[in-house]
Amino acid sequence: MPEGDTVRQAARRLDRALGGQMLTHCDLRVPRFATVDLTGRTVLEVVPRGKHLLTRVEGGVTVHSHLRMDGSWKVYGPAERWRGGPTHQIRAVLGTSRSTAVGYRLPVLDVLRTSDEHRAVGHLGPDLLGPDWDPDQALVNLLALPERPLGEALLDQRNLAGIGNVYKSELCFLLGVTPWTPVGALPADIAAHTPELARRLLVANQDRPNRSTTGREDQRLFVYGRAPRPCRRCGTPIRRAEQGDGSRPRPTYWCPTCQPGPAPT
Repeated sequence: MPEGDTVRQAARRLDRALGGQMLTHCDLRVPRFATVDLTGRTVLEVVPRGKHLLTRVEGGVTVHSHLRMDGSWKVYGPAERWRGGPTHQIRAVLGTSRSTAVGYRLPVLDVLRTSDEHRAVGHLGPDLLGPDWDPDQALVNLLALPERPLGEALLDQRNLAGIGNVYKSELCFLLGVTPWTPVGALPADIAAHTPELARRLLVANQDRPNRSTTGREDQRLFVYGRAPRPCRRCGTPIRRAEQGDGSRPRPTYWCPTCQPGPAPT
């Protein structure tokens, strides 16, 4: 599942493949941008911002994409077969003489002026893996609505950018609270610790091919995806429920023993 760490890895792959290279092929398969042709222009860089990808192209143009739940960018050599999915799932193709980047199942794909990137990402809070990281501001953002459940506050990219369902569940487990705990009810030391713990988790995984929050390759996650298996700490069956308004899937996992507090029945 793409979150801040995997999006940063994707940006690195794309930047290595496209950065400094002239585009020899451009195919954006969304109606609004179907006639956009960037061939002949050099890709300046590909950078992440939270869970967004910004491909900056010569001439002040940016291709903005967001992977959400199952989008991906794959990079292929000149003679390599494309294997990221069926053709109808391809939303973007950016090719150079040495490699081709193919975007599959991209729910968000925009072309905008680089000077207007703020329209796509200006609403985001401090980026957990970015140069703008500010734990104090992230904490202020999280605490702005004291009645809001912690899990929902962590997923709100306006508070801090980069956390998805996996890190939400794992972070709440490590903090020892349920994702339904109101942020205003958190003990002061736990609240203050939350932004930096979140950053440490993402930093530890930004170069790993397989995400781990436990520090072990054979047992990579504490709770996410593990219901109803036993908790690694206490043996209680892990529980799963949806969190949020139901507008999109928000699977949430927790241990009812290690994480006391409010939870769905």
